[in-house]
Amino acid sequence: MQRFANKVALVTGAASGIGAVVAESFVAEGGSVVLFDLDAAGLDAMRDKLGPASISVVGDVTSDDEVADAVHTAVKTFGAVHTAFNVAGAVRLGKIVDIDPADWQFTVDVVLKGTFLTTRHAARAMEQTGGGSIVNVSSLNAHVPLIGGSAYAAAKAAVESFTKGSALELASAGIRVNAVLPGLVATPMTEDILAVEAVAQDYYRRIPVRRAAEPSEIADSCLYLASDQASYVNGTSLVVDGGWEITNYPDLSALL
Repeated sequence: MQRFANKVALVTGAASGIGAVVAESFVAEGGSVVLFDLDAAGLDAMRDKLGPASISVVGDVTSDDEVADAVHTAVKTFGAVHTAFNVAGAVRLGKIVDIDPADWQFTVDVVLKGTFLTTRHAARAMEQTGGGSIVNVSSLNAHVPLIGGSAYAAAKAAVESFTKGSALELASAGIRVNAVLPGLVATPMTEDILAVEAVAQDYYRRIPVRRAAEPSEIADSCLYLASDQASYVNGTSLVVDGGWEITNYPDLSALL
């Protein structure tokens, strides 16, 4: 398919994991991408892999100026921004009574502030070209809490709510905004957790399909929501979790 021929996407968290696969898939379907991440080496590898349909911008999603620069670079290089994928995320675990407030703020800033800033600047660019689509990667943890991850769950829940507010505000400009809520995904972010055999088995026992998702399975959902196939889908949340939400969450106390 060539769903994104002549389209331009900004992808945050594009150096690895879900973001990298989203970018690769977008290019494979005819589009061009701006890869945005703090990981310069990872971005270089992705740019080499994707070729002239991609450019990379090293930056921090929590910096208003750096996000604005990424969007400006996209417009200057490719002429527009039609789609934004808010994939960048991070977490510092800690129980509520023990966690350093700076670690709490770090998690909230990357997950929520980063989504806000990217949406803000991408939407401004989209307004100049007749609209577009924004896909926010929230998490199953927006619905299902986890011990030691209160900051992450709260921030991801806020991303889901922000998605709906954005959809309301931006619809008149022809911009759709939706969220994907992944469950367990085999990415660098979950590597350490899944390396603990007892914890990994607890996850798999609770997920009806008995495995983690591949990043491509989440990317497919993101690309669907960004495409014209979802032209009447706005302000919704697509849970992609192998049925995990209908069960319950593992006890992560042993990791803390």
